[in-house]
Amino acid sequence: MALLTLAAMSRLRNADLNLLQALAVLLEERHVTRAADRFHLSQSAMSRVLHRLRETFGDELLVRTRRGYEPTPRGQQIQSELAELLPRLEALLRGDAFDPATASGHFRILCTDFATSLFGPVLFPRFFHEAPGVSLTVAPLGDQSFADIEQGRADMMISGVVAPGGLHWETLWEEEFVCLLPGDHPLTGDRLAMADYLAYPHVVVDLLGAGQAMVERRLDEYGLRRRTGLRVPYFSAAAAALPGTALIATMPRRAVLPYTDDPAYRVAAAPEELPPFPYGIAWHPRVDGDPAHRWVRQVMRETAAWVTGQESPEGGDAPASVDR
Repeated sequence: MALLTLAAMSRLRNADLNLLQALAVLLEERHVTRAADRFHLSQSAMSRVLHRLRETFGDELLVRTRRGYEPTPRGQQIQSELAELLPRLEALLRGDAFDPATASGHFRILCTDFATSLFGPVLFPRFFHEAPGVSLTVAPLGDQSFADIEQGRADMMISGVVAPGGLHWETLWEEEFVCLLPGDHPLTGDRLAMADYLAYPHVVVDLLGAGQAMVERRLDEYGLRRRTGLRVPYFSAAAAALPGTALIATMPRRAVLPYTDDPAYRVAAAPEELPPFPYGIAWHPRVDGDPAHRWVRQVMRETAAWVTGQESPEGGDAPASVDR
C-alpha cells in the first residue's frame, strides 16, 4: 500500500468505503457524468467527491486533455493499487457472510451479445430479485478484456476464449459451431465441406480484437485460412449482414436459434474440422474467496445450467462449484 500512505488513510478515516469505490469508478470511466451514473449520484455530487479526493491525496488524479480526462501518473498508480485493495477491504468489512438481499455494490461483467441474450432472460430477473441493492454493468468484449480483469476494471468475463495463465477459468458448457448463411446462398446441404467453406467470404465477429480465435486457430492447424469479407463486433450484427450477400457467418449453435425459422437464413453444420469449444467464465484470483463474487459465480453456473438444458429452472441441484 505504498501510495495509499498512512497519512492518506488517516485523512480518509471519517469516510467510508464508498469514497474509495468512487475513486476507482472515476479513474476507470475518466468522465465525471458517466462515473456519477454508475455510482448513482448527480454530476455535481460526483464533482464534489472528485474535489475531496484531490484534497485527500494531494494530487489532481484526473486532468483534462484534448482527448478528455486522463489520470495523472499518481492516479494511474492509485488505480492499480485500488484494483487489489478494494476487494480485500470489502471482504474484510463484510466478513465471511454475504447476504444478497441486503448487499449493495456493483459488478461489471464482460461478455458477447450472444451470452447476454442467452443468459439475460434468466439471469437478470433472478439477480435483481435476490440482490435488489446491487447494480450490474454488462460490457462487450474488446482487446483489453483480459487486462480489464487483471487490473480490476471488470469482475468477470463470459466467453468462448479460455483465459490465459494468471486468471481462473471455469467451463460452463460446451458449444458447437454452425454456419449461418443467407437463405439463397449457393451452398446447399446440412453440413459444409471445408473446401466449400473456404470458397466464399466470411463475416467475422471480432472478439477480443483478434477475430474469432477459436476458428482461426483450428484453421491454422490445417494450414488453412478463410477470406474475410466483413468484420463486425457482434454476432447479431453478423446475422443482420447476411441477407443479399454470399457471406458465411460461423457462430455458436445457440446464437442462431432466432434465425432457424426465418426464410432469409439457412443453418448448416460447420465443417468437421471445427470441433466444439468450451464457453466459460474467467475471473482474477484476488476475488477467488470473496463471498459476493462467489455468489455471483454460483448464479452464473446455475443460469448456464438452466439455459443450456443441463438443469431445469423448476428445480434440481445446482452445478457443482469448483471455487478454489
